[in-house]
Amino acid sequence: HFKKRSDSTTQQAKRLNIFKYSTMINILVTGANGQVGSELKALAAQYPDFSFDFIDKEELDITQEAEVMAYFEKKKFAYCLSCAAYTAVDKAEEQKDIAMLVNTVGAKNLALAAEKAGGRILHLSTDYVYHNSQNTPFVETDETNPQGVYAESKLAGDRTILNINPKNLVIRTSWVYSTFGNNFVKTMLRLGADRDKLTVIFDQIGTPTYAYDLAKAMLDILVKIENKTVESDSIGGVYHYSNEGVTSWYDFATAIFRIENINCHVSPIETKDYPTAAKRPHFSLLNKAKIKKEFGLEIPHWEASLEHCLKALRVNS
Repeated sequence: HFKKRSDSTTQQAKRLNIFKYSTMINILVTGANGQVGSELKALAAQYPDFSFDFIDKEELDITQEAEVMAYFEKKKFAYCLSCAAYTAVDKAEEQKDIAMLVNTVGAKNLALAAEKAGGRILHLSTDYVYHNSQNTPFVETDETNPQGVYAESKLAGDRTILNINPKNLVIRTSWVYSTFGNNFVKTMLRLGADRDKLTVIFDQIGTPTYAYDLAKAMLDILVKIENKTVESDSIGGVYHYSNEGVTSWYDFATAIFRIENINCHVSPIETKDYPTAAKRPHFSLLNKAKIKKEFGLEIPHWEASLEHCLKALRVNS
C-alpha cells in the first residue's frame, strides 16, 4: 500500500546512501495552513523518505467520519500529524458545538481511520487542560482540570485518541507562535510599531513554543520510530513539548521589543485587569523530561527560538 520507488531509483539511492527505507512513508498532515502545519510544509523537503499529504478543512472535513474514512482508503497513511483544531478560545464559549465537533469528533474520526489503516496519530493538544493551582511544572500524569469549552473539547479529543489506540501520541504544548498566521509575536510587532505604550499581563507564567521547533520535533520522532532507534511498541500516550525556560506574557513582550529595538513602553497588568470570556491558566509550565528522554530531543531555549523567528520575519518582510 506504500508507493514504491522504481528499481533503478532504489538501487541508486542505496549506492548514494540517500534513502533509509525501501518504501515511502505516507504521512497525512491536517491543519496544513495553521502555524505548525505551515512549518511542517516548510520542513518537508528535508525528509525525503516521507511522502506528505497536506490538507486543510477545504480539502477534508475531519468532522465527517465517512469523508475521513474514504480519504484514508485512498492512501494507507502510516502516520497522521493531527494539527487541525478549533483554537478560538473565547469564541468557543459561545460556539461549544463547533469546538466539540472539531476538537473531539474530528480527532476521533482521524484516530478511527488511522487505526483501520494500521497507522498511528501524533496529535497536538494544549496546556489548557491542566489549569490547576500547583506551582511546579506539569508532568503528563498530573490531574487535568479544564476550564472552559476549548480546554474541555481538547481534553476529550486527547482521551478519545488514546482510547482508540494507546500507542498514539498526544503532544501538549503552549503559547505557540511562528512566522505564519496570527500570533502573539506578530501582534506585539504590529502594536509596538503603532503605539508608544502597551499593557501586557504579567501573572500568567509559561513557556512560548516556536512552531518550527515543534514541527521539527514531530518529524524527528517519526524518523526515530522508523529507524527503530526507539522501541515503537513501548511509546505512546501523552507528551509535553514547549521551548525551554520560563517567562510571562509581559516578559515575552519586552523581549520582542528589546530584540527588535522597538521603542514601546510595556506596563505589567494582572489578569483581572484584562477579563476574557474563557479563563486562562495562571501557571502552565510543562515538564519535558519524558519526551526528551524517550526520543533524545534537544529543545532550544525560548529566547534563542524567538530570535530565530524574528530574524526570519525580518528576512521575509
